Order: sequence, then structure tokens, then C-alpha cells
Amino acid sequence: MTGVGGFTQTIDWLAFTLPKAEVADVIALIGGDWFQSESGFRGYPVAQLMTQGKTGVGKLGTGAPRNPKEVHVDLSAGIVSQWDEAKLKNVLAWIFSQKGHVTRIDVALDDREASVAVETVRLAVEAGQVVSRSKQFKVIQASNHREGVRTGETLYFGSRESQTMLRVYDKRLELQAKGREDAALYGVRWELEFKQDRAQACAKALLTLDPEDWRAFLVGVLRSYVDFRETTREAESYEKYRAPLVSWWKALTEGFMRCRLVVERIQQRLDDVAAWLANAISPMLAVVVACRGDQFLMEMIYAGTKRWTQKHYALLKQRRKGTPYVLHLKPRT
Repeated sequence: MTGVGGFTQTIDWLAFTLPKAEVADVIALIGGDWFQSESGFRGYPVAQLMTQGKTGVGKLGTGAPRNPKEVHVDLSAGIVSQWDEAKLKNVLAWIFSQKGHVTRIDVALDDREASVAVETVRLAVEAGQVVSRSKQFKVIQASNHREGVRTGETLYFGSRESQTMLRVYDKRLELQAKGREDAALYGVRWELEFKQDRAQACAKALLTLDPEDWRAFLVGVLRSYVDFRETTREAESYEKYRAPLVSWWKALTEGFMRCRLVVERIQQRLDDVAAWLANAISPMLAVVVACRGDQFLMEMIYAGTKRWTQKHYALLKQRRKGTPYVLHLKPRT
């Protein structure tokens, strides 16, 4: 992500349902280390989970009585935003080849230089300059109650129940509050959330259109949902649609027409892994040790070192001085 500027786009969420599929095939397609969940997911009694970094969460559900072979998958931004275009299109193509349906896809359009502040957008709405199919508009402010300072605000156009919703917020401030070292690379994010039929249409467009037509498609969808024009709330509908675009909106959408799909490179931190291990795994780990003893745990850890990949070696660089690089443990014979 070094040196990223201007306008970019990322895929920020992907969910899909397959009418009939083998769980092993789905997991092989997505990748990652999955484990069985103790509870179900979205009404599916059998579920598996996968985590990636601090924010990447994958959930897979199957075994519903109405259709035991049906599989539903939810993948958060921490997973799909790190896929390159080839991986993304390969997954979408496979979903459609299995007669699957994309039930949600989020596309984030990033104004990396924050050329249009969130406040500018809010003031335009308050002045009646927005022309939108959605009547609902909501502002949620965030603050640090310990320090008594505001950390940003998010503008919502539409509702969570509708097939399209738009969020506008300062991604830079959000990441700064989370302590992300790469926060300065971000600006204001315009995030489109598509569900059901609109998610399916968006996914098919992403798969079949060339990059230039895909960008035109996205900007067209954005402008058909919200448009900012030199008008007032009291103007007649036909006057609003004929009014010229406000200058900042014209420049912003032209910028989005040039945006490129980028791959997020989120560096996993050792502290995050340790926290996840303590919260998600330690209860079951304690059960295993209670039943099989410490030696079994040490053998399992030793076996795990044989499966280290590049991401594991990257985490090892964060280890404290004096700790061993590899466990020198011989399993029982």
C-alpha cells in the first residue's frame, strides 16, 4: 500500500449462497485455516470459522434441514480486500458456475487525499442539495469519551433493510483510532453495500466488464443513488434533476472514474494473534490438555512449526529477544 494516493477501490465484503456444494471444495477455493464452530450460523446448524489478521473473519454455514447440501459463506473486509483481481474473479466465476447467488458485496471507493471532507457532504445534504432515491439519511458521530474528543462521523444514505446502502466516513480517522500504522494512506471512504439481486448484478458486472466499463458502472450506480446538485430542498423535482452538479461532486465522481482496484496488505501483529488465541481457542485448548495432558499440546505445537508459511515467519520477526526460533521438541515414540 506504500505510495497509494488519488482514488482507489476495494471489495470490502462478500457473501454468497450455493444451493449444493461440498464444504471442502468451498474451503479450498477461499483458502485459509478453518475450524469447526461450537454453534451454528444464520440458521445453519453446522458452521466453520476462519480468521485472518485482526479484522478478517470468514463464516461458513451448512446442514439446514430444508437443504442439507446448501452452503452459505460470509467473508469480511479483512479477507476479501486482500485478494487480487485474479483471485476475486476466480471465486466469483466458481460461484456462478455452481448456480450460486451473491447475497452481499460491498465496494469501497476511497478518496485517498480526502479532497471532499465528510462535513462538506453533510452540509450539502442539510442545504437540500442531494437528489436521492432514498429518503433515509442518518448521521452517527464517534468520540473518545476518555479524552473527550470527537473521532469522526459516518453518514448513512438508505437503510440496512434495503438492497442498496451508502456509507460515507473518514477512514483515516477510523484507523488512527484503532492504532493502525498505515492510517495516513487513507482518506474519505464512500462505501456501497449491495444485497440480494443488486449484489448479484454487481458481482456479475465485476466479473464480466473490463476495468474501464466496471468503473463507469460503479460511478453510474453511485450517482443514480445519490447526486449533489446546485438546488434547494424547496425546488420542484424536475428542477432538481436539471440543476448542474456541485463542483466538488463533479470532481469527485470524475476521480472515481479513474480509480483502480487495489489489494490491501494488512500486516498481522503478534499481539493480535495472541489476543485471538486467548479469546477464541483457550477454552477448548484447556479441555484438550485436561483430557490428554501437556505432552499432547507440546507435540501439536511442534507439528505446527512444520507448517509455517511466509505469514508465520513474518510474525516471528516480532518475537521477543531470547525466545527460540523453532521448538526443539521430540514427539513421543
